[in-house]
Amino acid sequence: MNVQGESQTAGVKADFDAVIIGAGFSGMYMLHSLRDKLDLNATVFEAGDGVGGTWYWNRYPGARCDSDSYIYCYTFDKNLLQEWNWSERYPEQDEILRYLEHCAERFDLKPDIQFGKRVVEVVFDDNTELWTVRTDKGDVVRARFVITAVGALSTANMPPINGLSSFGGKCYHTSQWPHDGVEFTAKRVGIIGTGATAVQAVPEIAQQAKHLTVFQRTPNFCVPARNGRVDPEVTKARKADYDGVRQRIKDSFFGFELNFIPKPVLETAPEEREQEFDKMWDAGGFSFWLANYQDMFFSKEANDVIADYLKRKIRSIVNDPVTAEKLTPKTYPYGTKRQPLDTNYFETFNKKNVELVDASADGPIEEITPNGIRAGGKEYPLDIIVVATGFDALTGPLKKLGIKGRGGRALAQEWEDGPQTYLGLAIAGYPNLFTITGPQSPSVLSNMPVSIEQHVEWITECIAHMRRNKLATIEATPQAQDTWGAHVAEVVNSTLMPVANSWYMGANIAGKARRFLPYLGPEGVGGYRRKCADVAEKGYEGFAFASEGQGGTVRTIAA
Repeated sequence: MNVQGESQTAGVKADFDAVIIGAGFSGMYMLHSLRDKLDLNATVFEAGDGVGGTWYWNRYPGARCDSDSYIYCYTFDKNLLQEWNWSERYPEQDEILRYLEHCAERFDLKPDIQFGKRVVEVVFDDNTELWTVRTDKGDVVRARFVITAVGALSTANMPPINGLSSFGGKCYHTSQWPHDGVEFTAKRVGIIGTGATAVQAVPEIAQQAKHLTVFQRTPNFCVPARNGRVDPEVTKARKADYDGVRQRIKDSFFGFELNFIPKPVLETAPEEREQEFDKMWDAGGFSFWLANYQDMFFSKEANDVIADYLKRKIRSIVNDPVTAEKLTPKTYPYGTKRQPLDTNYFETFNKKNVELVDASADGPIEEITPNGIRAGGKEYPLDIIVVATGFDALTGPLKKLGIKGRGGRALAQEWEDGPQTYLGLAIAGYPNLFTITGPQSPSVLSNMPVSIEQHVEWITECIAHMRRNKLATIEATPQAQDTWGAHVAEVVNSTLMPVANSWYMGANIAGKARRFLPYLGPEGVGGYRRKCADVAEKGYEGFAFASEGQGGTVRTIAA
């Protein structure tokens, strides 16, 4: 079926069977699956000049993966797992980009990727039942299917700070970093934000800059990454057991080889739980977040016990007690915001050339001036400003695509009060549109490649099912979508997660509806995978199909 224009509906030819938007982990595997497994004529539109997605754009100092490298990779190809060797526990941006470049070459993906083209409009035609996709370079193509692989964290959040355009120095957002780097030597640098990105960047910038001023709105609970070379014997054992590793992460709660402690922390003797905390702290990584006592997500009293341990760690690391208190979170439960992994983050504030400006104690940022940043009535002279304020997560990248479904309904408008999806994969009123790791799926609450592979494989089999049964379109039913949305809300509302003003809740974007954006299922990634498989086994329960027939289409709804 690899002949352009062979797909046909109502007499109108499609240019492609499928258009994929984005060439990161998601888009590359989606292309491979549709082209090489189903023999579909597919193309990818990618705004960047190369593959990589997140790892193409995010090149700020200290940028690296925070999932263990042996599971932050494709697992669908056994030979690839054996061939590739990672240098560290958490590889840096450039190494991950080299890996993705290697995969693009290995699977010969680049001939079907159109680089340097940003999708600006995706419109469904009710008569032809095809999508028209437009790019900023003037491309106009029709496709039967559109699959968004834009990433959950790809639309930068530029805070509305007065005077930004007046600054006389250089200003950089961490997600739009110059490919040739930034020279900080002998410079006065200010960084706005203290999220996971800033936690990686601050120690690196502080080593180069003459002076670094960190502007903090909300302090973060950080745990050590414990990065370093992996024991060759450990690597060898993992490669020998990749079938087991793959099955365990697929069945796990968060896509890692980590499991919660089933015993409640409040029923554990203080000496025993302190030993457990020490063990997780020393191990580093996400153990403290994702392999702790499970009741920390449900009980404020249990959460306080765990948070107290981390607060004591901060106070023991930071020499100045006033600075230590500013760096100690007090307004939200532990684990309800994204867990940053740090390498010498708190230690960096012991350096003489590093200063912390805290919005609650010292006063918020009032404006950016030609010479620097004014906060709390004081001006901080700067040569470079680094904006590390994160992203308009999950919904932002999709709303920017100009998607219009049946009857011209605009996705951006329909989602003004929050996302509405079925399984985080499909949207009622938007036929043949699939969203890889979209809102209301595990997405950012998981090791991303695990969830990406699950979505790609589900979408691939769904399209194969349609081809076998001569089905023209598939879309979520409004009823299934409403039921799923209610389930997503019910699950998260039983936890402490909604308490925090996190980007999980959309709280970092002014005017954005306060909704929990990902899916925190009762059985996590493994349970969600089984739910999606069950939907497919029941004839795609909750979806409506249209079959091509004489005199038009015949609409059917799966049981």
